[in-house]
Amino acid sequence: MQVVAFASQKGGSGKTTLAGHVAVQAERSGAGPVALIDTDPQGSLAEWWNERQADTPLFARTSVPQLAADVERIRNLGVKLLIIDTPPAITATISHVIRVSDLVVIPTRPSPHDLRAAGATVELVESFGRPLVFVMNAATPRARITSEAVFALSQHGTLAPAIIHHRTDFAASMIDGRTVMEIPGSGRSAGEVVALWDYLASRLDRGARPAANGVPSYGLPGRFGAEDAPAAGRA
Repeated sequence: MQVVAFASQKGGSGKTTLAGHVAVQAERSGAGPVALIDTDPQGSLAEWWNERQADTPLFARTSVPQLAADVERIRNLGVKLLIIDTPPAITATISHVIRVSDLVVIPTRPSPHDLRAAGATVELVESFGRPLVFVMNAATPRARITSEAVFALSQHGTLAPAIIHHRTDFAASMIDGRTVMEIPGSGRSAGEVVALWDYLASRLDRGARPAANGVPSYGLPGRFGAEDAPAAGRA
């Protein structure tokens, strides 16, 4: 199993929206079973999942003290990809999440405040020796600040080639538990999410981190229902 964390010190960076979208696209592309964990006290990802009509991705509840143990239980139940959303601040919770992650995704909007805030997240991720990827989110097409932000981020780490642009269909789809891949008329937005997941999947394939016992953290065969996950079910 591989674990991807979405983390950013800056609130409003789009972590929850991207976490949900990437999870759905990963499942649609055949990378499942996919499970979600929401460690943000605001619970936005859990609320979105509760509105979903689809059975996937799965959702597992946990607490920070139990996170590492529950991640191992989820791994043993056959989940292939676990995506974790985090609070919008540098807290002990984020440290626990990064510690169990194979890849940390840092969504960043093209604004000076977001770029400045990214530094603290980068330092924390690097202190644990985990690979990170910046994702330019909510960008304005052909805006100068977008190109400037892309250049600035690329100087401080790996930047995903897929840029997510600002469109209302992202927010509209999240209202009722869907994604832009699941609503009509969202071809451009859906294509950007597909490209982002394809890139993240390639990064995971190239750089799976060995588990603590020395066994590479690839998924185990099999599928489990939500009732089998640690404290799984409606959040």
